[in-house]
Amino acid sequence: MSTSADRSLTPETIAIIKATVPALEAHGVTITSEMYRRLLANPAIAEMFDPTHQSTGTQPRALAMAVLAYAKNIDNLGVMGGAVERIAQKHASLEIQPEHYPHVATALLGAISAVLGDAATPEILDAWGKAYWALADILIGREHQLYDSSAHAEGGWTGWRPFRIARTVPECANVTSLELEPVDGKPVISAVPGQYLGVDLDIPGHGRTRRNYSITSSPNRKGYRISVRHVPNGTVSGWLNSGKCEGTQVLLSPPAGNFVLPEKVEGPLAFVCAGIGITPMIGMLEALAQPDVTTPVHVVQIAHSAETAPFAERLAELSRNSAGRIRVVTRLTEKDGRPTAAWVAEQLPGGVSTYLCGPTGFMRDMVHGLPTAGVPAERLRYETFGPDTGVTD
Repeated sequence: MSTSADRSLTPETIAIIKATVPALEAHGVTITSEMYRRLLANPAIAEMFDPTHQSTGTQPRALAMAVLAYAKNIDNLGVMGGAVERIAQKHASLEIQPEHYPHVATALLGAISAVLGDAATPEILDAWGKAYWALADILIGREHQLYDSSAHAEGGWTGWRPFRIARTVPECANVTSLELEPVDGKPVISAVPGQYLGVDLDIPGHGRTRRNYSITSSPNRKGYRISVRHVPNGTVSGWLNSGKCEGTQVLLSPPAGNFVLPEKVEGPLAFVCAGIGITPMIGMLEALAQPDVTTPVHVVQIAHSAETAPFAERLAELSRNSAGRIRVVTRLTEKDGRPTAAWVAEQLPGGVSTYLCGPTGFMRDMVHGLPTAGVPAERLRYETFGPDTGVTD
């Protein structure tokens, strides 16, 4: 079984990995479920994960898809550059360190052996050990760059920094915004609109846990705002929406994520969001609303009802203040039903670059349907919340 010291991907190793693709297609979720069972037996590792994603099976399924994609493309890893960057950004937000990787290697190889039984020959386990560490090295290197960049940025820091929940503000019936200020009173990193924070919380009666939340405030050096939807029976979201958390401390990792505006904006932009999918976009829209920006912006907000449409009043204000340069269309599904990709495409001008964010089912419909409806696939950018279970499958 390979170790971190033995990481070479020879043609023989690549051939063995690609030969395991049928087994991964048949047993991938079983393998990753077993891997997480082993990995989460360590309490220090378990607190990094959202238990909801385990109970619903989304985390094992997402990892199974990632492992399968890696096996299929192990001889052409360039095509996985975007996926690797998203993983590295998420790892950085959760403060994943090099010492965590051996735990995952042990759990993964143990799961492959347990699920495949005699089919998991020493040669297969050795190949997967080498393949794992080849990818781990890439991630560790990129994560080191992200940590170093955050440490040297103005207002930057490393590790977990204490913040206080200074204020809570209801945004709609089921979403609350939380204003977070650094306990030390010193400046913070001015986040790029669209980024998110890793949040380490100590929930009364529940214990420590970590989550990611989009930054919904405009870039500044005083603090951050996050906005959290109350998930029915959700322990963390329920506490953050209860008003009882105001004044308590949380720990934040530096801003992360690459679902952001380009440095140079060219041509019209569209933002299509469903429900809480507005959160990574509101900061982008605030930036695009500045007086010196002339880019036409089209916003399609989809919500169940007027009472559950976060930031609806702010979107209307941005539209008014821009003299219509920012155009907002709202669809309430309780009245008009779920939108089709064809309907969304009708709301957008030609040549628009479109940002998407929302629940997985909605995203899958849009990513598959918008190109057919006339919005080129190469002009789509999207973000998923939680594990990426694959909106293109």
